Amino acid sequence: MTIPQLIEQSGGRAFSFEVLPPLKGRGIARLFEDIDSLIEYNPLYINITTHRSEVVVKTDDDGLIRRFTERSRPGTVAVAAAIQNRYGIQAVPHMICSGYSRQETEYALIDLSFLDIRNLLVLRGDKAKHHNCFVPNADGHAHALELERQVGEFNAGRFADGSEMDAKPLVPFDYGVAGYPEVHLEAKDPVADLMSLKKKVDAGASYIVTQMFFDNNVYFDFVGRCREAGINVPVIPGLKPVVTRRQATLLPTVFGVKLPDSLVAEIEACADDDQAKTVGVNWCVRQAMDLYGKGIKSIHFYSHNAVPSVKRVLQKLCENEVR
Repeated sequence: MTIPQLIEQSGGRAFSFEVLPPLKGRGIARLFEDIDSLIEYNPLYINITTHRSEVVVKTDDDGLIRRFTERSRPGTVAVAAAIQNRYGIQAVPHMICSGYSRQETEYALIDLSFLDIRNLLVLRGDKAKHHNCFVPNADGHAHALELERQVGEFNAGRFADGSEMDAKPLVPFDYGVAGYPEVHLEAKDPVADLMSLKKKVDAGASYIVTQMFFDNNVYFDFVGRCREAGINVPVIPGLKPVVTRRQATLLPTVFGVKLPDSLVAEIEACADDDQAKTVGVNWCVRQAMDLYGKGIKSIHFYSHNAVPSVKRVLQKLCENEVR
């Protein structure tokens, strides 16, 4: 079942969240603990992030300096399969351009097809740490739109080199893309950003999940602009509870999002991060209640380093629903 189909059948007040694969060398037990703490609230699906390889410089025992690539969080495909097998819930791995060749992407699609994982989130991904701007692999994709086309070709039974498969996939991949209510940091302007999003939807994306936002008016304005531009797929709002005082300045700088002055004032009045977490939870609950109350059927929670806070949000939402 596709993500839009899951949302449509949910009846409303549904949610999803995303997890990171374990760091290289660590087991999966901690990840399962995080999922276990949220699974009782019946998420519709779980996203699994994907991380690029980075250039690492190390000095050998003989004093020679060597450069090699290393991925700190491998295992996205395996983690998606483990989640789907363990919990019987749809897993949605992220497919990214950053750090991947077309062949590596193709191998991932083959593996996912064998594992019966059919839902994806297609993204460009972040630049490498050692680059000033995004640089694709020599045989990789520069934009999410190009990655979409490869997924579309795979669905049609064609490999990246143009050769035909013996049989095309029985169940094609369905995928979503990212949208930026407050405009992507690299976009020329809001109009150009929206036109880029429309191209991604026209290329086959069946839904959009937004970057985090902290003012619901920003989200509804974004949806309105999408509809005016002819983008009619579901736009899933992405929320993140603030968990530290430092995030009042860090989130706007890193993600290009604006925190309302009233939220910033509440965070700055906190004596420590525990108080900031409470502020973040309460703000996120108010956002979610407003979104659900205005007809939004499902919310995506960015739960990185914030699983306990997301759980508190879900608890409070359930309490409000009972009342």
